[in-house]
Amino acid sequence: MKKIFLCLLLIAGVSITCTGILFAQSAKKAKKPLVVFVTGDHEYSSEETMPLIAAALEKDYGMKTIVLKAYPDHNSEENIPGLEALKKADLAVFYLRWRLLPPEQLALIEAYLKSGKPVMGFRTTTHAFHFPEGHASEKWNAFGEFALNAPPGWGGAAKHTHYGHESSTDVSIVPEQASNPILTGVAKNFHVRSWLYRVLPDYPVKGSTWLLMGKAVNPDKEAIENPVAWTGTNSFGGKVFMTTMGHPEDFRQEPFQRLVINAIHDELGLKVPKKWKGRIDIRVPYRVAQ
Repeated sequence: MKKIFLCLLLIAGVSITCTGILFAQSAKKAKKPLVVFVTGDHEYSSEETMPLIAAALEKDYGMKTIVLKAYPDHNSEENIPGLEALKKADLAVFYLRWRLLPPEQLALIEAYLKSGKPVMGFRTTTHAFHFPEGHASEKWNAFGEFALNAPPGWGGAAKHTHYGHESSTDVSIVPEQASNPILTGVAKNFHVRSWLYRVLPDYPVKGSTWLLMGKAVNPDKEAIENPVAWTGTNSFGGKVFMTTMGHPEDFRQEPFQRLVINAIHDELGLKVPKKWKGRIDIRVPYRVAQ
């Protein structure tokens, strides 16, 4: 009788242990990834486009999101409250232009970057910061390079420029990347309102993978084709997805929407969804920059 009792206890113990393991695995599997959007760009209405992308991620793709905005408005260069959210983020998405954030806020961004977690950037994030020469935070002017494999700020030795506000861009998939998961369902050729950024010849940094090329339509100067989306690994060891597209009208285009959703999944190490949940209703204004 005693042996039977001990056997029953052993079976019960194994059962409880197995149940605990299965519960832990289930809880881990059920954990929703957290995507934190950091916005503040003067002209491209990222404080309006990013919440719509975030809402789609939560509604259709099972993610958690937080959207941080410049305060008190998009033209406020010295304050983005809530950057502490980056401590728990699984992916940080930046859409910034010429910010002058205080050291304590920069420290939160730096801690995220040093964690080696993935980073994603849109358009003017190539020149996310614009500290004056000699400023203690001047190194942050090169955010585009050390975080996103992009030119280190506007102009300068990299001659980072664009082809005129009246121009637009024809976009095409780099043939060798046609089977890249990030390009799942993305049209081979499409058109965006963004005027083409020049990043060549030195950027994206060596080792980056070019996904999409852009050709300027009605440029204001002699133009060459340039990559408009790429992936890679940044100087902190984090995965990178960067696109120089991002005009508010670009976000109305289904190929661009799909590119963004795909890239977010890829950055998080998730399978890119084969089934598209449908066009996201994004209609926000472009503002002339300060």
